[in-house]
This record gives sequence, structure tokens and C-alpha cells, in this order.
Amino acid sequence: MTVWLRGDHLTRRAGPVARRPDESVLLIEAKSFARKLPYHPHKLVLLFSAMRHFREDLRADGRRVHYRQVATFEDGLVAHFDSNPDDTLVTHRPQTESARNRLESLVTEAGGTVEFVPDERFLCSPAQFDDWAGDGRYRHEDFYRFMRRETGYLMTDGDPVGGEWNYDDQNRETPPDGWTPAEPREFEPDSVTQAVIEWVEETFEGGYDQRPYGGDWADPEPFRWPVTRRQAVQALDHFIEERLAEFGPYQDAMLGAEWAMSHSLLSTSLNLGLLGPAEVIERAIAAYEDGDAPLHSVEGFVRQVLGWREFLRHVYRREMPALAEANQLGASEPLPEFYWDGDTDMACLSDVVDGVRKRGYSHHIERLMVLANFGLIYGVEPVQLNQWFHASYVDAFHWVTTPNVVEMGLYGAGVFATKPYASSANYVDKMSDYCSGCPYYKTKTTGEGACPFNALYWDFLDRNEDSLRSNHRMGLMYSHVDNKGDEELDEIRERATEIRELAETGEL
Repeated sequence: MTVWLRGDHLTRRAGPVARRPDESVLLIEAKSFARKLPYHPHKLVLLFSAMRHFREDLRADGRRVHYRQVATFEDGLVAHFDSNPDDTLVTHRPQTESARNRLESLVTEAGGTVEFVPDERFLCSPAQFDDWAGDGRYRHEDFYRFMRRETGYLMTDGDPVGGEWNYDDQNRETPPDGWTPAEPREFEPDSVTQAVIEWVEETFEGGYDQRPYGGDWADPEPFRWPVTRRQAVQALDHFIEERLAEFGPYQDAMLGAEWAMSHSLLSTSLNLGLLGPAEVIERAIAAYEDGDAPLHSVEGFVRQVLGWREFLRHVYRREMPALAEANQLGASEPLPEFYWDGDTDMACLSDVVDGVRKRGYSHHIERLMVLANFGLIYGVEPVQLNQWFHASYVDAFHWVTTPNVVEMGLYGAGVFATKPYASSANYVDKMSDYCSGCPYYKTKTTGEGACPFNALYWDFLDRNEDSLRSNHRMGLMYSHVDNKGDEELDEIRERATEIRELAETGEL
């Protein structure tokens, strides 16, 4: 038997590598994967460098590693079974049955067999989630509390530590003037990573013209993400010691000069398997227990890892493939070009997109309330925005982006989102410093210089009234729609049409 590890399962602490210490390991580095979408170069460097480092770590431990650098996964499997006839591969079960069937077919066609084992990168098993969810509607808050009880994290005698399940009311602050967060931990590329950087530049640069508008990514900043287990642990140490305490209160805030704020920046390491959810949660809880971080910051972080990450994984597992194509509001607008090039006068969108172009990253509130919110009220077709997120972010995998973008961001399916997260300029102004330096007027809805978020917000409510008015969580919003006269609504519709025309011509 051979343990087959895919690129997002780089862990020796659990799973088949740990459970089968005497078996050889197969890793396949396929160019075809890198050409599926116009991926950000940092994403490709992260994945391939992490795989190559993992290979070297295994070999240093005395493990035999078959490392195939090929055009396609099919080629890698054929080469493996040519050298190891009738071998059986042991690999983690994919997130969906369709992916499992696809992998099984590839292995069979290559002349081998495959055995699937549980994916141990998560804390909630499929059986646990299915037992909790049954056939009912998914509710994240209920799932989060279920997982707190199941794991005992931040629990005392069956009750939540501190008496509350969440501390959202303490985690929605904006930083005071002059606030500066601790600098994020960065890692200088070693010779392995530098070789991957050069290889990616040479091999995939031409692939970036797959995007609708052609061209390539802007020159990104130097690559600085952790690519080894050792570096990932150092990044975790830095977050716990330097950033966790201030993560909570400012986790929903946005500052143009602070791309990382006090966020953990651990999603790349978690999603590759370099870190496990239990260890990051337990380190955060230990910081609270030692008096080094306040409860509201720690609970907010635990909620992200124990609640949201686990929740999305299972929603994706159960709702695919329909979730990827869901579009319950019938949104049909093409993705505006400025998502790729950042060429817009809207300060918030321009800055966030610029950060994605430079680093392949922005934090969660910028993803939801700037990028996805604009896509929602503009009317972008969900599959297009999902593909953009999947291609653009270093921490993105399909199981991550699809429920986050299609459902949470664009209200595409209605499987767990209880309302669309639509907002006017008010939210951006409240939670950021973008509006003060923007040429658009945050207080104007129509007329010259009016912020596009405002007209698009009211236009979104107007054109989706048949679908949304009956939603009890939308009652207040539609009471404000009802206060607008026909003339004002006509002006809003005209302004929304003008905004789309400006976006289409690259003049927004």
C-alpha cells in the first residue's frame, strides 16, 4: 500500500501518514491543476512549496516518497502504477461523493485501487454533523453551541465560560486614532521556495490570460507565507503572543493602512494541514486561562475555527453539487473588471482589490461586506464571483469559497443564510476609514458623485422584492423602501443603471 496525499493534506500528526508509518507516500504535482483557473501566483507558490517541503521532511524522517511532477494527475497515477503494479493507494476521503467517484475512476483507469479513510483535519466528523443536522435547516449558532458542548472548549460544568455563548457586542469596535497592530509574522523564502517562485513565474505566467479581461496579475509583493510545519507553528505562536488580545474588538473593522489588522493569518496553514484546528483553539484558550488574552477575543477566534470552518465544510459536503450553481435571486450581471485590476474610484473596493492583487489575501469582513456585498447588490452571477475568490485567494479551496461566497455573500441558495447581507455605504463608513478619502459621497444616493453602494442597495431591495419582502428579517428594510415615493425609486433605478454602465466601461 501507498499513502496518497493531495496538496491540502500535508500533515504527519494525523491521518494515514501517522497511522501507517511503514508505508511509502505519493504526492503528485500536476500542472493541469494550476491551469484550471488564473490563480494568484502566491497561491501556486504556497501550494507547491509546501508540498516540496513536506516531501523533504518525510524523507528526512526516513519515509520513502514518490514525488511525481507531471502534466496531469492522470499522468502521475499512471507513472506510479507503472512502477508499482497493482498497488493500493490510501487517501483522505474528499469533501463530496462526486469528487470521491472521480478519484476512484482515475485510479482504476491507471491500473490500481484506492481506499478512502476519514479526513482528520477537522473536529466534527460527517456522522456527527449528520446526526446533529438531520434533515433540517442548518443554523450556525446551534451548531457552534453543539461543538462547544461536544469538545468542552470554553465550557465549565456544561455552561459557557463567562456565562455567554458569544461576545459579539464587544467585537464590533473601530480602533482609536493612532492605533497600530503588531506586524504580522513573515517568512523569508528559502532555496526551495525561491525555486518554486521562479518555476511558477516561468511556467504559469501565460496562464493568467484565462481571466475574462486578459493580462496578468500586478507584480505581487514578495511571498512571505509559511510553507512548513515549523513556520506554521511560529506563525501560531506570533498570533497568540502578539495579536490575539486585540483580534476580538477589531475583527470587523477595516483600515486602509492595515491590511492584516490583528487577524490570525493562519487560514493557509489550517487549510493545507500544516496546523490542526485543535491545537490552534487550545493555544488560544490557554492564553485566556493564563490571563494573556481577553475572553471576547478568544471566543471570537474559537467561533471562527470551531464553528464557522467546521460548519462550512459540512454544508458543502451535503449540498454539493447544487450549491456551486445556486442562484435563487437570478443574478446575471458579469463580474466587473475592477475585481481583477482594482481600477475604480471607489476607495474601499480599490484598496481591497489592490491588497488581493499584492498578497492574495484580505480579511473576512472585507471579503463579506465589501467584495461580496457589492457583488450581491450589483447582481453578479454567483458562479463568477465564486471563481474569482477561488482563483484570487491564497487560502481558498472550493469547499471554503462556495458556501462563503455563493450562500453567505450572495444569498444564492438559502440553505443556511437567513437573509442577504446587503448594506449601503453606512456599514463601510461605520467600520472603516475608507469613506473619508473617497471621491464618492457616502451620504448621497442619487446624483453626481453619489456612492454606488447606496443606489445599488435600494435597487437590490426593489428588484428582489417578490423574493425578499416575505422574509421576516427584511421587514425593517422594506419599511424604508415603502417610505420612498415613485419618483425617488425611479431616480434610484436610473442611478443603478448608470453605475452598471460605468462599471462595464471601466469608468466607475
